[in-house]
Amino acid sequence: MSKMELLQNPKQRKLLFSAGFSWMFDAMEVGMISFIAAALAKSWSLSPQEIGYLTSINSVGMAVGAVAAGYLADRYGRKSILLWTLLIFSIASGLSALATGFGVLLLLRFIAGFGLGGELPVASTLVSESVAVKDRGRAVVLLESFWAFGWIISAVVAYFVIARYGWQWGFVIGAIPALYALYLRRAIDDSPRFIKDGAGRQASFGSGLREIWSSPHRRTTLMAWILWFTVVFSYYGMFLWLPSVMGLKGFTLIKSFEYVLIMTIAQLPGYFTAAYFIEKFGRKFVLVVYLVLTAVSAIWFGYATSELSLILAGVCLSFFNLGAWGGLYAYTPELYPTRVRSTGTGMAAGFGRIGGVIAPFMVGMLVGDGIPVSTIFTIFFVAILIGAAAVLFLGKETKGLELE
Repeated sequence: MSKMELLQNPKQRKLLFSAGFSWMFDAMEVGMISFIAAALAKSWSLSPQEIGYLTSINSVGMAVGAVAAGYLADRYGRKSILLWTLLIFSIASGLSALATGFGVLLLLRFIAGFGLGGELPVASTLVSESVAVKDRGRAVVLLESFWAFGWIISAVVAYFVIARYGWQWGFVIGAIPALYALYLRRAIDDSPRFIKDGAGRQASFGSGLREIWSSPHRRTTLMAWILWFTVVFSYYGMFLWLPSVMGLKGFTLIKSFEYVLIMTIAQLPGYFTAAYFIEKFGRKFVLVVYLVLTAVSAIWFGYATSELSLILAGVCLSFFNLGAWGGLYAYTPELYPTRVRSTGTGMAAGFGRIGGVIAPFMVGMLVGDGIPVSTIFTIFFVAILIGAAAVLFLGKETKGLELE
């Protein structure tokens, strides 16, 4: 079944687009933070360290949310947890617009992060379990491609709304998904595989954790945790700081937003090429190749000096990094049996989010200490290569395998 045939199946198309829009709203919210942070730095006179706190606290919430939602989805179903996480982050986003102090904003961003982090592994598990084996990888990568649309929307909102009317309006727009959850409640069904194989069989969080680290899954879990940590560490360190890094390289706030929008559009062909290659050459091929090319793009971006070189490096960084993300979300749910699939995916994502906590804060500290951007991006270059090596040497190929 080709990509077009997959989209022509009414039931699968409805599931893909319904879950995809929730994914898009998630990305819009995460993307908005990078632009809001750049705007808040000016209006609230925030230091680089404080910007690091703001972006990191979001990832703290995402780490906790991924672990909690992953376990709860194995207990109570993928659909209900997906809806709850969507509501949590959208309501917290709307309330963030009313924040009058930095401390209150940090608390609300943690709550929003909890919902954001919980939604992603649950949505990818739901789609992975609901389509045929020959289309599974492609379907999840196409689901992940909605992330690019969310980032594009956030960049457009930043350019036309935040830069002109203030950061509060970014958070107000981030509350829209609460209305979408009402539609989603009727639009999608729970995973047929969960209903058949997994409902109620997960006795406790502890038993799920022990199973994913038991001898049949230990090597896989080690690989998944290293992969997630390095990918999330590099992504949130680089992309949440893109508007601010452009500012450090001498561009105005408006110009920075404009260039980041151009770079963000490059995410779409990255996803679509990954969706093609993942069923043709396999999950390991896509992850290793796209991660290595992401690392090359990162070092190029860090050392770029001319305007053209900077934009081209940023475009390549977006293309390959987000293609790798598509492979990551397609690959992880395939590594575990149904009873712990969402737990295993959520735990890997949760551990990865620790990298998302460390990286933005680390960049803020390094920028505050006057460390060159080239040195910072060299750190990400090394981290991404470690993730690629983990997949190459520890990973197993899951292309064409039936889910346990």
